[in-house]
Amino acid sequence: MAVTNSSDDYRAVRYEGAGLIDLSSRRGRILVSGRDAAMFLNGLVTNDVKNLARGSWIPAAFANVQGRLIAAVRIIHRPDGFLIDTETVTRDKVVDLLSRFTLAGDFRVTDLTDELGTLSLQGKKAAEILGSVLGAEAATLERGSVIQSTFNEKDATIIRATHTAEEGFDLFIESSEVEQLHNALWHGGSEIVKDETLEVMRIEAGIPRFGIDMSENTVVSEACLDDAISDTKGCYVGQEIIIRIKHRGHVAKKLTGVLLEIPWPLEEHAEIISDDHEEIGHITSLTFSPCLDRQIALAYLKYNHLEEGTRIWVDHGEKQVVAEVASLPIVRGSWFAADGVIEPESEISEQHEPA
Repeated sequence: MAVTNSSDDYRAVRYEGAGLIDLSSRRGRILVSGRDAAMFLNGLVTNDVKNLARGSWIPAAFANVQGRLIAAVRIIHRPDGFLIDTETVTRDKVVDLLSRFTLAGDFRVTDLTDELGTLSLQGKKAAEILGSVLGAEAATLERGSVIQSTFNEKDATIIRATHTAEEGFDLFIESSEVEQLHNALWHGGSEIVKDETLEVMRIEAGIPRFGIDMSENTVVSEACLDDAISDTKGCYVGQEIIIRIKHRGHVAKKLTGVLLEIPWPLEEHAEIISDDHEEIGHITSLTFSPCLDRQIALAYLKYNHLEEGTRIWVDHGEKQVVAEVASLPIVRGSWFAADGVIEPESEISEQHEPA
């Protein structure tokens, strides 16, 4: 496995230890409380909030009646209600949508984005470092579970989650305590992760970003948010379209990975061409993967071209650069396999002259 051009923070997360990420400005945090909170939320999101036990969390999505994405979120059932964690770019949409129901029953919406911060530890040593700061119970947290811990006599909500395809934990704490908790985790042995490094690992992990890899025109099922969709719950906004797609068997196009042999200065939203010169999709995110030693991308492709290893061509001016389809995540780290990163093997040439 070739590792080139990797920074200290990248190596810490991917190989050697753990990285520390401040997500406070990247994400919004909204508390939904009240006797009717579960009932209202269950009718608005794609996953099953009604049966979400206190002390657990799920991924979910808000969709419109056409099944198109409003926001991808995480819903954390705490003692004080449901904490909704979403990207900053979709925060206002979620607040506005939820606020429409505050007069319909015992349903209260509180935007905690400024009052609450989020830190994340990512990497094989994340549990060890977390345990040294917040105790063994936090370090042994199971996936899907939530615990309430304390730091400086302040409540901290902890979930086990990944943003990098490596093991990880997210910590929610009062904004006034973020800096001190950040310092404690850093002194515990974590490496501070730069924004550009996180972006590389996000693409390697196949995690879409709203406004880049998905938008209000994206059908929820197209964005690889399958774990955010319940197949058994009752009605919710957008369900008819989403379930119809599932019963049909597949979406017309879906987010996937792309591998290129050598770096190319591709344009944003570069078109992807099939072997028989049909336009079959476009790139949404592009980066160089140090652990794979090649350029990689996230892209939407038509369904019949999604098989891993399929040869494709990325439009590059007067030439078409040869590439191949990769399943997501492109890099399978410790979150997915005990043996860490699994490197896909590929032998592809450099260019394809269009006929």
